[in-house]
This record gives sequence, C-alpha cells and structure tokens, in this order.
Amino acid sequence: MPATVSSVLILLSLLQIKHMFADYFLQTPRMLSGRGEYFHLGRAEHAAVHAFGSVIAFFIVGASPAFIAVMAVLEWIVHFNIDWGKARYSEMKGYGPNEAGYWRASGFDQALHHLTYLAMVWIWVEFSAV
Repeated sequence: MPATVSSVLILLSLLQIKHMFADYFLQTPRMLSGRGEYFHLGRAEHAAVHAFGSVIAFFIVGASPAFIAVMAVLEWIVHFNIDWGKARYSEMKGYGPNEAGYWRASGFDQALHHLTYLAMVWIWVEFSAV
C-alpha cells in the first residue's frame, strides 16, 4: 500500500484505538500493581498488549512481517519504560489521583505514547510503505 495521506491517517487511527483499549480496557490487576518496580511482569504484559495491538495495525496497512516484528519489539521497550517513568515519578512524589501532579504525570505519559505512535507512522512511511 503506498503511503498516502489516507493510509497514514488510517494507521494513526488504528494505533490510537489500540492505545485506548490497551490502556483503559485491557489492564489486569497484575498490570496495575507494583508499577514503581522496574522489572515488573505486569508492566511487561501491558507493554506486550500494546505491541500486539500495533502488530495488528501494521498488518492491516500491509507492512512486511520483518518490519512489524522490529516495530513491535521497539514499541514494547519504549512503552515499558515510559510507563515505568510515570509510575516511578508518581511514587517518588507521592501523587494520587486526587492531586494535580498525578494528572500532569499521566498527561505527560500519554503525550509520550502518542508521540511514539507519530514516530512509528513516520518510520513506516520512510522505510516500509511503498
């Protein structure tokens, strides 16, 4: 599929929809616990849900299996670390959902994720889309 404005918007929309489900509907109690620990199985699973959703999105737009595999691994690493940073910062500051600092950290976290998707789409356009 050639990279047209339509295909770019479709891919970006798919990644946004995936993000909504992975971050707000598909989190398990294990994914939500122990967020401040770096090596945390729940966070690894959460990042894997995101990576798997991106696999589906890139498959839909016709990316090659090799490209999809590389993007999934990179997204897993980036997502895992963005979430850890937010959790670590919030825990260090003692922020909870009833404090503005918690929401600033959450907003920064979400912005980083969405900027990651813009970068992923740009990489697809530059290196994978025909």
